[in-house]
Amino acid sequence: MSIPSSSVTAQDLSNVLRVADLSASNTLGLSCRASHVFDLQDLAQLPLVSELARQFGAPLVLGSGSNLILPAELSRPVVRVGLTGIKLVEATPQAWLIDVAGGESWHGWVAHALAQGWEGLENLALIPGTVGASPVQNIGAYGVELDSRIHSVTAWHIPTAQMHTFSRAECGFSYRDSRFKRDGLGVWLIVSVRFALPRPWQPVMTYPDLAGHSVLSQLDSQTVSAQQIFDAVCEIRQQKLPDPNVLGNAGSFFKNPVVTAELQQRLKQQFPMLVSYPQQDGRFKLAAGWLIDQCGWKGRRLGAVGVHDRQALVLVNHGGAQAKDILED
Repeated sequence: MSIPSSSVTAQDLSNVLRVADLSASNTLGLSCRASHVFDLQDLAQLPLVSELARQFGAPLVLGSGSNLILPAELSRPVVRVGLTGIKLVEATPQAWLIDVAGGESWHGWVAHALAQGWEGLENLALIPGTVGASPVQNIGAYGVELDSRIHSVTAWHIPTAQMHTFSRAECGFSYRDSRFKRDGLGVWLIVSVRFALPRPWQPVMTYPDLAGHSVLSQLDSQTVSAQQIFDAVCEIRQQKLPDPNVLGNAGSFFKNPVVTAELQQRLKQQFPMLVSYPQQDGRFKLAAGWLIDQCGWKGRRLGAVGVHDRQALVLVNHGGAQAKDILED
């Protein structure tokens, strides 16, 4: 990938900046007016992102605005990533290698991959957000973690106006974490992700919701298709999670806490119905949704904001909410 020239001027930047209403650019539907918004559509514009940071401070890199709480007035600069494109790089006996631009819809990419016969992402269907945001959080669902499907990540280092490509190991992935997240806001803008989708494909159906699904439970690894897993995941998510186009929400907003085996055993003795999952390092992941539910917050509403009545991990906007309503409540 070619690196754009970094010789830009303040005048270049002023020609593309604008004031914008971001109320429709976050899935919670919170009212937000931003004073310095830049829509990134082309790699040649990347130096402008660094110039934006130099003049106005570290920018907020914005994809589809899921898992995000925006204030009513946003003074920090915003870069909305609109980079698109999907390209098959190589097909090896071990994997399909595909480059996907950071601005592509995550679910759109998963559906496209499946249609092309590039299997392996079906468990991650219907997750809101963009491809560029996915490595930051190291998204995962229904038994599959994103880092197991990534070959490398190409990102623009905003402070130095330089492009870098990181191998999977160099991304520093862990549970819902990565170097891109740990380095803080306004440091990295993920330009593209190279996926390595395994060949031959092996289904992942160990997650309880999938193992107990009415269709999948009748099938095994020899008879199930990736499309059937995709359809089941979409069905389960649609039953549990509200559509942000109907009810503003921030998706599964809370991170499952990971605790020692000793603490898990103590909690299990006190709360026999505790939902937890063993981890490879000997620790246990506790189900945050179950914990929130036990505290009586599932379905609870305080004014315009609340917790979804079918999934305690989800914050919802019943209409007219602002960031302060969520943060104060």
